Amino acid sequence: MQVKQCMTKKVTVGNPNMTLSEVAQKMRDGDFGILPIEENDKLVGMITDRDIAVRAVAAGKEPALTKVREVMTEKVLYCFEDQTLDQVAQKLGECKVLRFPVLNRQKRLVGILSLNDLAKSQVNPKQLEKTMCCISSSTNKKEGASVQV
Repeated sequence: MQVKQCMTKKVTVGNPNMTLSEVAQKMRDGDFGILPIEENDKLVGMITDRDIAVRAVAAGKEPALTKVREVMTEKVLYCFEDQTLDQVAQKLGECKVLRFPVLNRQKRLVGILSLNDLAKSQVNPKQLEKTMCCISSSTNKKEGASVQV
């Protein structure tokens, strides 16, 4: 089964010039904790609710004045929509992340694949178990760090 068959297709995006307050409101209203950041129709970063709390608020930055660009993760882990679920599940575990933005081969954002999406899919149960063990084996999880998977 390919990623495009079980990913979440409706993805809300932000831009680097939004304030953290604006992003937090989008996250609250949409009930999600991560927001892909696009600029000129390209994925340029990711920001999480944890980024806002740790990189901004805990550092004394004012959410109403601080721009997303200042705290987002610029190097983003991602997968392609035509990759198999087993391939991507393995990479989620290796990278210790809970989700990947999904790109098409033109590198345009087309969805997000989460561990929850995998659990509901037809991914190999042994691979899912291995992925979950890898992710939970470390407290040093990354929400989105570097490069393609």
